[in-house]
Amino acid sequence: MKTTKYIFLPIALISIVVAIIIVTHIVSSHQSITLQGVVECREYKVASKIPGRIDSIAISEGDKVVKGELLYTISTPELDAKLEQVDAIKAAAQALDKQAESGARKQQIAAARNMWQKATIGKDLAEKSYHRINRLYEQGVATAQQRDEAFANFKAMEATQSAAYAEYSLALSGSTKEQKEAAAAGVAQAQGAIEEVKSYIADSRVVSPISGEVSTIAYYPGELVAAGYPVVTILDLSNTWALFNIKETLLPQISIGQSINAYIPALDKEITLRVAHISSQADFAVWNATKTEGSFDIRTFAVKMISTNNDLRPGMSVIINLQNR
Repeated sequence: MKTTKYIFLPIALISIVVAIIIVTHIVSSHQSITLQGVVECREYKVASKIPGRIDSIAISEGDKVVKGELLYTISTPELDAKLEQVDAIKAAAQALDKQAESGARKQQIAAARNMWQKATIGKDLAEKSYHRINRLYEQGVATAQQRDEAFANFKAMEATQSAAYAEYSLALSGSTKEQKEAAAAGVAQAQGAIEEVKSYIADSRVVSPISGEVSTIAYYPGELVAAGYPVVTILDLSNTWALFNIKETLLPQISIGQSINAYIPALDKEITLRVAHISSQADFAVWNATKTEGSFDIRTFAVKMISTNNDLRPGMSVIINLQNR
């Protein structure tokens, strides 16, 4: 009887230990896991298209700004000089265009008419001289050489009269269609250069693209800044979200549109988050090995959750609980 008691005692102890292990495993497998995320928001890095020296800063870090409000200005002496240059080019182009449209001046037309009249008189005189020499040649008084010279002079004066008349006609008709189009194109080109310089000068006054809060100011008056380099960073606090890196083994508990209760330690309050986005690709920089010699490694996915709470600020911690299944 005593022997039977000693046999069953170890068996009972083993059964109790196994039961404890099983219960502990069941309980631990259904414990909730606390996950910590962080609040993020959309950032706008404001820069200018032109390089230059910061002339003035109109805002300070932490200021609330509205869309279109002046943030800073850049000194642009080179662009101001360039604008004067292109203005002068436009004035010259407009003068040429006006000349092409109005044609020759009255004095030019009068001079061309006088040259044509002079050439006409010379042609008439040469023609009369030729006929006179020709009659003398027929009478045997003038030589053939004299007749030929008179005829050549008559033809030369005739050609001179024709050329003078062409010049007079050109002065009357003014510039050709092609000349007028070229002059007009020169004016348009100069105007385009002016608009380009003005657009750069306008960009020297940098305004806020959104309504938000000034986060950082990277440059101050007197400092040189490169084109496209952010000078002011503005936070859009109306567009915040909580970002979590969640292990893939917990993803079955999360779906797009799902509502999840969360705790904000900085505000000491609970809010409701809605799952807005689950990354389509795992983050290979963050993963956890399940075993040294296991079947697979657990990777994480970025999960974005949004809230209508306007008190959230970037950097705040967000706590949620999920069941460890």
